[in-house]
Amino acid sequence: MLLRHSACAPVLLLCAPLAAQEAQETPDTATPQPAKEIIVTGRGLAQTPSAAIYAVTTLERGRIVASASGRIEDVLLNVAGFQQFRRSDSRSSNPSAQGVTLRALGGNATSRALVLLDGVPVADPFFGYIPLSAIAPESLGQIRVTHGGGSGPFGAGALAGTIELESAAPASLRPLLASAAINDRAETEASLLATAQIGRGFVTASGRWDRGAGFNTTPASQLTPASVDAAFDTWQTGLRAVAPLGRDLEVQARVNLFRDARTLRFRGADSTSEGQDASLRIIGRGAWAFDALAYVQARDFSNIVINATRFTRALDQRRTPSTGLGGKIELRPPVGEAHTLRIGADYRRASGELQEEAYNAVTGALTERRRAGGATANLGLFIEDDWRLGALTLTGGLRADHIVISDTFYRAVNPAGTTVSNVVGADRSDWVATWRAGAAYQASEHLRLRGAAYTGIRLPTLNELTRPFVVFPVVTEANAALASERLEGFEAGLDWQTDAGLQISLTAFDNRVKDAIANVTQRPNLRRRENLPAIAARGIEAGLGAQVGRLSLNASLAYSDAEIEGSGASLELDGNRPPHVPRWSGSATLAWQPAAGWQIAATLRHVAAQFEDDLETDVLAPATTLDAFVAVPLGRSGFALVLRGENLTDTAIITRNAGGSIDLGIPRTGWIGLRYGF
Repeated sequence: MLLRHSACAPVLLLCAPLAAQEAQETPDTATPQPAKEIIVTGRGLAQTPSAAIYAVTTLERGRIVASASGRIEDVLLNVAGFQQFRRSDSRSSNPSAQGVTLRALGGNATSRALVLLDGVPVADPFFGYIPLSAIAPESLGQIRVTHGGGSGPFGAGALAGTIELESAAPASLRPLLASAAINDRAETEASLLATAQIGRGFVTASGRWDRGAGFNTTPASQLTPASVDAAFDTWQTGLRAVAPLGRDLEVQARVNLFRDARTLRFRGADSTSEGQDASLRIIGRGAWAFDALAYVQARDFSNIVINATRFTRALDQRRTPSTGLGGKIELRPPVGEAHTLRIGADYRRASGELQEEAYNAVTGALTERRRAGGATANLGLFIEDDWRLGALTLTGGLRADHIVISDTFYRAVNPAGTTVSNVVGADRSDWVATWRAGAAYQASEHLRLRGAAYTGIRLPTLNELTRPFVVFPVVTEANAALASERLEGFEAGLDWQTDAGLQISLTAFDNRVKDAIANVTQRPNLRRRENLPAIAARGIEAGLGAQVGRLSLNASLAYSDAEIEGSGASLELDGNRPPHVPRWSGSATLAWQPAAGWQIAATLRHVAAQFEDDLETDVLAPATTLDAFVAVPLGRSGFALVLRGENLTDTAIITRNAGGSIDLGIPRTGWIGLRYGF
C-alpha cells in the first residue's frame, strides 16, 4: 500500500510547474519581448534518421482502436512476424505465457522483443512476459515496431526488435472517451479515457474493466467433470500528467495499476497477475536535446496447478513478488546538421522470489515448501551517430553492457522443515559489447533501399534461472547456469510508395541466436531449460498499404525458415524447427469509410502449422480466421454503435497440444456496444 501512495508523488509534483505557468506575469517595468510558444507534446525525442535504415512498421491510432477483440495483442498481430508464445490471447492464457517476439525467434514464454510504453520497459521483472491486459489500446496514439535486434537505450532487451507504444496526445483526443460492450457469452468490457488541459500541460486518466465467464478451452471430446470455462476478471487504471518546465523542457509522469485474474481449463486452476508501476521522464528539446527517465515496477503473480487426472490441487504458486527499477539518460549534442549523435546510459535491475507449496495429488497433503529467486541487473553505455550525405544516410552504434546475476537460489523443504533440495547459483558478472550499423539510399522520390547488420543480447530471466513449473503432466526444470542469449543478424530491404497512395515494403533477414534458451526435452513429461548452440532464422517480411478513395487495404506477410542448431546433448534437435514458430503468417485488413464517422473493416489472418515441442512430436494445426469491425455514428451525438466479430468462421484454433491433450483459442464471438468520443 505504501508503494501505491508513493507512486503518485511524481504526478502531484507537477502541480507546481502547472500552476507556475498560469501565475507568471510580466512586471510593468519590463520591456515586452516576443514570447516563444511553449508546446507540450507528451512524446519523447524525435526519431533519428536511422529510422529509415531499419525495417519499421507503424500503426496509427485509427487502426489501433478498430480491432475486433479490442485488445492490444490483436492489434499487434497486424505486424509481419509478430508472435506470442501461444496463439491464445490475454483472456484465455496463463499470464506467464505472454511472451512476445519477432523474426521467428520464439520458443519459450519470455519476450525476446523489447516493449516500451512512452519509453519505459513494461516486461515483468521476474518472468519477462508482457502484461497485455494492462495496456489499453484506446489510450495509444501510435505503435512503432522496429524489426531486428539492437537499439540504443535498453538495447539489452531488444534481441528480436523493439515495440514502442506511444500514448495519445490531447490533439488526437476529445476530453472524454468512453466505451462499453457485451458479447454473446455475456462477457463485458468498459473503458474510460478523460483528458484535461491544465495550464500549458495536460492530465489523462484512464480505466478499463474486462470480465466474463469465458469459453471452454477444452475440446468437447476431452471434457471432464472438472472442466470449466476460462473465466477472467481484469482491470487497469492509470494517470498520466505532462507539463512544461520551460520553453524547451517538459516533464512526464505516469502511474499505472492493474490486476488480472483468470481460471484456465480446470475448476480451481486460478491465476492472478497484478502490478503498480510509476515513472518520471524529463525531455529537453533545445540545442542540447536530452531524455532522462526513471521508473519502478512492483509486480506479483500467483497460480494454482490442478492435477489433470485426479483434478486435485498439485501446486500452489501462491506468490511471486518482484521489483523492477531502472532509468536512462540520453543526450543529443549539437554536432551539425549532417549528424545526429546519441550518447547515453541506461540501467535495469530485477529482483523477486517465488513462494509455492506442492501437494500430494491423492491425499491432498502438503509435500514440499519451495522458494526460488534472485536478482539480475545490467548497466548499458551507448553511442550512436547518424550521418546524412545527400541521398545516403549512414548509421553506426556501439553498446557496452555490464551484466550481473546474483543471489539466485532454489530451496525445497518437507513439512517437517528438512531440506529436500538446495540449489545456489554462482554470482556472475561480465561486460558484453554489441553494435549495429546500416545505410539507406533514397534512389528516387518513391524508392528507398536499405541494409543493416546488428548484434544483441538478452539476459536470462529470474524465471528461467530459478523457477521450475508444471503444465500438467509436463514438468519443466529451471537452470541457474544459463548464459545470456546473443544475436547476430543482418537484413536488406526496400520501401516503395507512389503518389497514388500505394506503399510496399520488403525485407529479407538472416538472424542467429547463440545460446538460445529453450525448454529441452529430457524424457517424457520432463523438460529443462538449456542453452541451445543456436537458433537460426532467415526469411522475408512484406507489407502493403493502399488507399483508393474511402477504401483502404493494409496487409502483412512473413515467411521464416527457422531451425535449431544442435550438438552434444542436443544433437537430436539439430535441424528441427523451434517450438511455436510458424513457417508462414499473414494478415490483411480491408476497410471502408462510406461517410464521416462510419467504419467497416474485415481482417483475414492465417498462421501455419507449429510444433508444440522441440522433438516435433505434437503439431498445432494451421488456422485461418476472419474478424470484422463496424462503427455507425448515431447522429451528431458523439456516440457510435459498434459491432465486432471475432473468428467469424469458427475455426478451431489449437493453442496447446501435449500428447493429444489440447487447448483451443477463442471460438466465434459477436460483440455489440456503444462508444463516445472516438
